[in-house]
Amino acid sequence: MACAGRASGRQRVSMQEHMAIDVSPGPIQPIRLISDYFPHFYPFLEPVLRVPDRQAMLAPAIHSAPQLQPNPEAEGDSDDSTALGTLEFTLLFDVDNSTLHCTAHRAKGLKPPATGSVDTYVKANLLPGASKASQLRTRTVRGTREPVWEETLTYHGFTCQDAGRKTLRLCVCEDSRLRRRRRAPPLGELRVPLRKLVPNRARSFDICLEKRRLTKRPKSLDTARGMSLYEEEEVEAEVFREERGRILLSLCYSSERGGLLVGVLRCAHLAPMDANGYSDPFVRLFLHPSSGKKSKYKTSVRRKTLNPEFNEEFFYAGLREELAQKALLVSVWDYDLGTADDFIGGVQLSGRSSGDRLRHWCECLSHCDRRLELWHLLDSVPPQLGD
Repeated sequence: MACAGRASGRQRVSMQEHMAIDVSPGPIQPIRLISDYFPHFYPFLEPVLRVPDRQAMLAPAIHSAPQLQPNPEAEGDSDDSTALGTLEFTLLFDVDNSTLHCTAHRAKGLKPPATGSVDTYVKANLLPGASKASQLRTRTVRGTREPVWEETLTYHGFTCQDAGRKTLRLCVCEDSRLRRRRRAPPLGELRVPLRKLVPNRARSFDICLEKRRLTKRPKSLDTARGMSLYEEEEVEAEVFREERGRILLSLCYSSERGGLLVGVLRCAHLAPMDANGYSDPFVRLFLHPSSGKKSKYKTSVRRKTLNPEFNEEFFYAGLREELAQKALLVSVWDYDLGTADDFIGGVQLSGRSSGDRLRHWCECLSHCDRRLELWHLLDSVPPQLGD
């Protein structure tokens, strides 16, 4: 009877069993996207519940993690200095020969303003100073953004005083003449204070290029010939007045010929006297006092340059005792056709001079058959004749 009552009546289920059957019908599976169970509501469409794929639900959860997409703009540095590329070069200050050697090796990662290949060269300047007087450049390498020059630029007449106060500026420029375009601004530049150089020891650099900086020239230089309104570096007016250039002279008293051999080797960083920013320099020599016809000499003219090389030698006959009482007047001039020549600078060597000029003159007359070469700064006024 008990069995019949159980069979005819309902089977009782506990609350725990009821919840297990209705709420948790099976093992919990990972949910792929929660939005599958919460679809967006669109008023103009009937709501449709999108049932998730069972195979996707059975996939491992790690595959459902969002994948990181590469950022195409993340390549390289967005800073302007690195975006312009880098320049590799080597500097050497040769104290014995008073020269500064700059070897331009290569550039990497150049970013020219125009698309396609570029034709580039390296331009060097010593600052402060007139830009064209210290301007040197390499050859042009065509059709590449990774140019290799391996070319050495040499500054003659570079002294320890120059190293202590000057800066070398290097610009990577596009040669627009080969493509018949207007002159384009440099692709980038850099500046190296030369006081950091150790004499007679080469130092290599690999520096990022920067944008060119323009500063207005001092108002006192607005009337200077051959100067543009804006200079690459702000300089003081006194620097231009003092730096007229320098000349390399060699002196040797020849015992065999019985006289003084004067060699005019070269000049460097001469002041520009023409409207084009250059000069047509030549050198005059005068031994004073002298009554002979061969007391005055003149070198040949070098056209359109501020760093002329002469390598010419002149002879003054006389005993050493007689020459010791005289003075050698050396002057550099700018040749002008049809008008008076412009004076650039001069120097006087005699027993009444001082510093390197006196030392050069005395050592020459004290040692026979010994050639002495020395650089001399040019004065802005013509040498004065003494009694």
